[in-house]
Amino acid sequence: MIVALDGTVLVVAQPSMRRDLGASVAQVQWTSTAYLLTVAAFLVVAGRLGDRYGHSRLAITGVLGFAAASAGIALAPGVGWVIALRAAQGFFGALLQPATLALLRLAYPPDRLATPVAVRTSAIGVAAAAGPLLGGLLVAHLGWRAVFVVNVPLALAIAALILAVRVPEPERTGAGRPPLGSAALLVAAVAALVHALAGVPAYGWTAPPTLLGLGGAAGLGVILVRWERRGAHPLVPAAVARSMPVMASMALLLTASGALSGALFTATFLLQDARGLGAYDTALRLLPLTAVMVAGAPLAGFAQRRFGARRIALAGTGLVALGIAGLCTEALTGAGGAVLGAGFAAVMVTATGTVVGDAPPGYAGVIGGLKQTATNVGPAFGIALAAGAGAGTEAGAGAGATPALLALAALAAVGLLPASLLPGRPRGAAAGDLVGEDAGQRGERAPAAHGPADGERR
Repeated sequence: MIVALDGTVLVVAQPSMRRDLGASVAQVQWTSTAYLLTVAAFLVVAGRLGDRYGHSRLAITGVLGFAAASAGIALAPGVGWVIALRAAQGFFGALLQPATLALLRLAYPPDRLATPVAVRTSAIGVAAAAGPLLGGLLVAHLGWRAVFVVNVPLALAIAALILAVRVPEPERTGAGRPPLGSAALLVAAVAALVHALAGVPAYGWTAPPTLLGLGGAAGLGVILVRWERRGAHPLVPAAVARSMPVMASMALLLTASGALSGALFTATFLLQDARGLGAYDTALRLLPLTAVMVAGAPLAGFAQRRFGARRIALAGTGLVALGIAGLCTEALTGAGGAVLGAGFAAVMVTATGTVVGDAPPGYAGVIGGLKQTATNVGPAFGIALAAGAGAGTEAGAGAGATPALLALAALAAVGLLPASLLPGRPRGAAAGDLVGEDAGQRGERAPAAHGPADGERR
């Protein structure tokens, strides 16, 4: 929740930060890009570390580091310090995010995961909606530095809560040190990919910086796969890589989060450039979408238990595609926004519940890291797709945004394929079967057994 709040608050604070620090537009953009690069690059590594050394320990380190970096930004004398500390903030955010999902997996048996996952989704939605409003108030009355100061007491409260709540830790998986070679390759590949996607709005898809970045990411990805196949203790264990529900959920989260973020990017320019609204009024126009998302998450959790992950994911993906297509004329102010919010809530709850519930014993952290990576890379791809189709330019104001929205609706529709691969609900099956657990794995708060050997060949 604190990570979602920080990201949306910053958007409102950046113009004031630029004036106060005398920064260029490119430097201000890097205050977001530096965070995105580090958080996306280290998520899987952080999850693997949590599986080995304990998720509570990683969560405490992440939240306290996040608080320290936030305090440093509030005191930063120049934009260079802000960029560096935002990168540090992203690293600690990467430690924190997979740990929260892994702790849910340890605290709740599979047949009860849908409800806490839905609550988590609603909390993130509330934070994302409150961010622009809170940021506007803080910047107007206290200045841009206040939006980082507010992170400190929130982080300390979260740390105290983690210490107070005892969650059983899993048995350590694998042997020896974490796979540093795989970790370095993954960090480099994800960083290259996100950096290339973040530059698409400025350079376009066919510019040399974009092509070099995408080519470099692809090359590093190939090397990583070969390295992982030969390694005795791979970063992503074979039990995880071979799990169809997990891989399908990752693909679904990537397409859905990309489509939503691209639609929000496009709609923001529509509301501000074509309709002349300010940032605060734009945030108010987004509230109905967020409200439906927050309210729909618990309903999606209930529906998943009743009808199965596959049906709800398919329905949610279809609603996301239809909602984005409907935005071509409504710009988030009518039924299109409500349909989009309801569909995204259904996708997030079902895909996240499937990912966390289907985690092989002892690997909840690395799966949480993969899930968070998908939901961080997806928005970068969605915004790049929207910008490449005309959003954010003069052509993107008004009717020119239609090609971007239709492209994003098509991206959402691609998610129907992975959604169809999620677990269904066999007739007469227990609720725990929805997330791929067998009868021997449904014991509440049972300690995790050792998963398949990390050295298993794929």
